[in-house]
Amino acid sequence: MPLPITSVAADDTAFWDAVRAQYAPSPDFINLENGYFGMPANPVRAALRRYQDEVDAESSYFLRQRWPGRLAQVRQALAAFTGVDADELLITRSAVESLNIVLQGYPFVPGDAIVYSHHDYDSALDIVATLAARRGVAPVPVDVPLDPVSDAAIVAAYESAITPRTRVVLLTHIVHRTGQIMPVAALATMARARGIDVIIDAAHSLAQLDYRVPQLGAQFVVANLHKWVGAPLGTGLLYIARERIADIAPFYADTTHAAGDIDKLGHVGAVPPAPVMAIEDALAFHAQIGTANKEARLRWLARRWMDAVRHVPGVRLYTPADPARHCALGAFGIDGMAAADVAQRLMDEHRIFTVVRQLGEVSLVRVTPHVFTRAQDVDALAAAIIGLAASSR
Repeated sequence: MPLPITSVAADDTAFWDAVRAQYAPSPDFINLENGYFGMPANPVRAALRRYQDEVDAESSYFLRQRWPGRLAQVRQALAAFTGVDADELLITRSAVESLNIVLQGYPFVPGDAIVYSHHDYDSALDIVATLAARRGVAPVPVDVPLDPVSDAAIVAAYESAITPRTRVVLLTHIVHRTGQIMPVAALATMARARGIDVIIDAAHSLAQLDYRVPQLGAQFVVANLHKWVGAPLGTGLLYIARERIADIAPFYADTTHAAGDIDKLGHVGAVPPAPVMAIEDALAFHAQIGTANKEARLRWLARRWMDAVRHVPGVRLYTPADPARHCALGAFGIDGMAAADVAQRLMDEHRIFTVVRQLGEVSLVRVTPHVFTRAQDVDALAAAIIGLAASSR
């Protein structure tokens, strides 16, 4: 793997081939469904095995004597990466767990309203529905255009949904269905100016986009570490600004931590240490690539296949046309073909793995390259889409 560098071209074949060599994707198919779980690099996988052997060999001694210090070390690494303090971070199992902790622990009272979008993650929608059923919270949905004309139009849509009873605005940074990047900082500024809390779902944006958590402008942020950070499966993150921790009630019973201690929110029993320790290795590998380089490469790969099919008759792209409004994730459909059939034929006929996502009444095929994805992989996808579109006419 090359030494850390400041900048590399998105189409630098030698560099990105060297990156690919650090992964072990299946040779049986082209994996273009990397949005669910980002494959850890080989050094991270090797570290995970070492850590698991260490934990298994020392057993309770490790958990009681070594684990607190190792956990603190990982949190410090995450603090340096995210730009917030370690005591504002809680390592969880996923963004979904983080979102449950903060939303179900939030001090809603009956009649309070939460503004959200139909494009938010399915589990987020489930949480909103649960809050409505159990705690009398009023859900207020916002429809966001697939191809917005401006950030101001998006901000106006959310602003129009706010009422005197609005307590929370839930925002998704990168929409998992279409890849649209939402202007969360502008939305957070608007909402917080009205005394409304903002919770940002950054499940897909952390380590895919080049930013630090304070730039989002929210006091509550949830994220995954097993997507674009490249940590092992089952690692997530919750950020709560220090002054707001006391406002969130523990989702899991806890009487041992102070109200302002974020660890009160993570009392879930024994947690497997090895995946958590490997977060440091994932951050180190990510640093060798660089967030800005990773973002540029993912944008380049996404634009390569989308531009190749954009004007093909019968093909519809559900991802914004403006290249600034998406990164790796993209979505498409073919007229006259069910999305499930398209995904199945891509796999059966071309050995290209994708996934079907739902956006309201519309099914679409989501495509997500990774840093180990080659130009010829997305070219193969584009050729396959063009062929399927021709066959459907």
